[in-house]
Amino acid sequence: MDIIAILGAILAFSAILFGHSLEGGQFASLVNMPAFLIVVGGTLGATILQTPWARIMRAMQLVRWVLVPPTFDAISEVEHLTAWSKKARREGLLGLENIADQTTDTFRRRGLELLVDGVEPHTIRRLLDVASHARVDADLAAAQVFKVMGGYAPTIGILGAVIGLIQVMGNLANPDELGHGIATAFVATIYGLGFANLLLLPVADRIRSLVLRTANVDDMYIEGLIAIAEGEHPRSIEVRLRGLMVAA
Repeated sequence: MDIIAILGAILAFSAILFGHSLEGGQFASLVNMPAFLIVVGGTLGATILQTPWARIMRAMQLVRWVLVPPTFDAISEVEHLTAWSKKARREGLLGLENIADQTTDTFRRRGLELLVDGVEPHTIRRLLDVASHARVDADLAAAQVFKVMGGYAPTIGILGAVIGLIQVMGNLANPDELGHGIATAFVATIYGLGFANLLLLPVADRIRSLVLRTANVDDMYIEGLIAIAEGEHPRSIEVRLRGLMVAA
């Protein structure tokens, strides 16, 4: 679990609430169910209208990365590829067949299978690049869903504010109803801006950065496989891959 990300979210919301309390405000004054329904429901509805359902489902799958990011053990990746290159030099590429069968990651297993089958290095690179880019593009599009929501939320918040003001104007002769309408107006704006800038946009950028990191690890893996296919010396492979670890 990414404790830093959790602490960042807690700090952001706590700073707002604490600042509000310093001004003499009460937490209860920020709780308004009509404003919440307007902002959240309107934002979700607009996003669903714009976005293909499959992309929304992928976005919901990726959101867990904010709290539990995927592992990026580049050192282990280098060690595995170096060990495979040594095994291939001793036993030939067919010696990696058992390793391919035991690999659970679909992308990595596919690469090993191509290697064992004796496919030309340039073909392996082309096929794996296509698979990697397709996955990265799909995941980046899924991350964009949260950025879209972050764009809609403030506007829907303003819409909620206008609705609240309409209620206020319609009840000028009834002072007892004015407070509720004014509360909805201002709290809806707070919800829209808060959800967008403290949650949705940071989540979008967080997922995007993690997706790009997975792409860098995949690129390093492809480089290692190509080097093995070309019969490069294991020590040379290790040095090259360790040079790519900075990006991964």
